[in-house]
Amino acid sequence: MIRVELPQHLQTLAGVGREVSLDVSAPVTPRSVFDALEARYPVLRGTIRDHVTLARRPFVRVFACARDWSHESPDSPLPAAVASGAEPLLVVGAIAGG
Repeated sequence: MIRVELPQHLQTLAGVGREVSLDVSAPVTPRSVFDALEARYPVLRGTIRDHVTLARRPFVRVFACARDWSHESPDSPLPAAVASGAEPLLVVGAIAGG
């Protein structure tokens, strides 16, 4: 089971708590985690990734084991601690302003 922590606005949209657990087949990559997340919670389609290109939205960041994975390939294997469920994959809404 993979653990994913969601920001408040996505928790509210999906009607879930801060953390969700997902079954993800190996290899565990950002793409496979987001595919499983969107399959289980269809309301989240288009919120983390673009509907058409499936590219990560610019103001969404992804962290695993205290490392920013936002600019890694979506097919890069996530750390073993995330794949085993020992550590969560964090989805964070970035804040911008002027």
